[in-house]
Amino acid sequence: MTDKVITRFAPSPTGFLHIGNARTALFNWALAKSMGGDMLLRIEDTDHERSTDEAIAAIISGMDWLGLDYAGEPVYQSKNIDRHTEVAMQLLAEGKAYKCYATPEELTTMREKAKAEGRPMVYDRRWRDRPESDAPAGAPFVVRIKAPTTGEIVVHDKVQGDVTFKAENLDDFVILRSDGTPTYLLAVVVDDHDMGVTHIMRGDDHLVNSARQITIFNAMGWEIPVMAHTPLIHGPDGAKLSKRHGALGVEDYRRMGYLPETIRNYFARLGWAHGDDEIFSSAQFIEWFSFAGLNKGASRIDFAKLENMNAHYIKACDDSRLYELMLSLAEELEDQTSLAGLKANKETVIAALPALKTRAKTIVELVKSAEFIYPSRPLQFEDKAKAAIEGESLEILRELQPALEGINDWSHDGIDQALRAFAEQKELKFGKVAQPLRAAVTAKNASPGCFDVLLLLGKEESLSRLSETTAV
Repeated sequence: MTDKVITRFAPSPTGFLHIGNARTALFNWALAKSMGGDMLLRIEDTDHERSTDEAIAAIISGMDWLGLDYAGEPVYQSKNIDRHTEVAMQLLAEGKAYKCYATPEELTTMREKAKAEGRPMVYDRRWRDRPESDAPAGAPFVVRIKAPTTGEIVVHDKVQGDVTFKAENLDDFVILRSDGTPTYLLAVVVDDHDMGVTHIMRGDDHLVNSARQITIFNAMGWEIPVMAHTPLIHGPDGAKLSKRHGALGVEDYRRMGYLPETIRNYFARLGWAHGDDEIFSSAQFIEWFSFAGLNKGASRIDFAKLENMNAHYIKACDDSRLYELMLSLAEELEDQTSLAGLKANKETVIAALPALKTRAKTIVELVKSAEFIYPSRPLQFEDKAKAAIEGESLEILRELQPALEGINDWSHDGIDQALRAFAEQKELKFGKVAQPLRAAVTAKNASPGCFDVLLLLGKEESLSRLSETTAV
């Protein structure tokens, strides 16, 4: 190994980029950055039946969206199979591995016996010391590692502490299948060594794998990387995050309207902490990140907290960038009405964002809140907006229209003077005039204030909508 810290993120391209895996990438990214090193991306695509180009594209796209950069080009594990096989053959030649001719029927018998005795299935090593001459001619075989039969294997873990496994419970696992393909346990060790990985950080469901992989590191005489196993993310109910909890993939959170900085910040806090700090920049996260801040216990996702944090980042976001995010989300969601409206009213939408973004918790909400700028005609009123313009309010709006038409200075002050003069003349509270007017021109339950709306729409458009509403 070199002195430079090298971490890796190694997803299997069999589906979307799971948010739990994304957090693993986030931690590896922060660790490498905090120690002046690099994170590498390795696509573990040796499962040809389940690995897809679409999944690979989703992983890379998700990493890009999250802003988690990695050094060099992605490494594809499938291209290293010859190297994996070479190591297996070396272990075989050195007597550190052996050919196992156990039949599927024999393995089934072992499994059933273990089940009946209430213990995990452990291969009984029946071919470990037998001469190859005992094997039936031409019989298929797998290659198994000669694992220690006594003593303990200790995973020196930066999160969990020292985790001890009895050798008797870790059997001589397969490193090369009968078809000649390497197993996951072998491929990962060879790739980590050849890529110069110094630190392995992954979910604590890999602890047993780590104990087994240490056996291979030791057999090859290779230095064992620093290991850290983080607890998994659980749903609000405390169960492991699954489909029933809703969003699982990074793309789900993007489509739900979350900002990448929100996801980086929030999921960093699920399993890691820096005192009581809740909201922090990526630069601060990198500066503060250390193994000491990682938690041993599982974390629960809280969607209400996630939304509130997203609202914070939306408020702080540049309006031009927000507009681009709204545009790209409408396109991704195939919302052609919003897409066309946003494109046709770019300047108005951007001008409205200072008011709109104070209310929105997601980009989806932001897109919806901007709909009053480009509504379909005739106006389609939401229930509360419709109620706001009925009865006495409708008559007030009809009487108000000439006063608005007579405004020469269509500015905040000009509109304010006209509305207050009208309210005073009719002996009405100001809200009795402003609230129905806002509902009349937006058709929405919620929107920016009355003055903001009228200024954004302009005199001609505002009066056109008011005329349509009062003509009922």
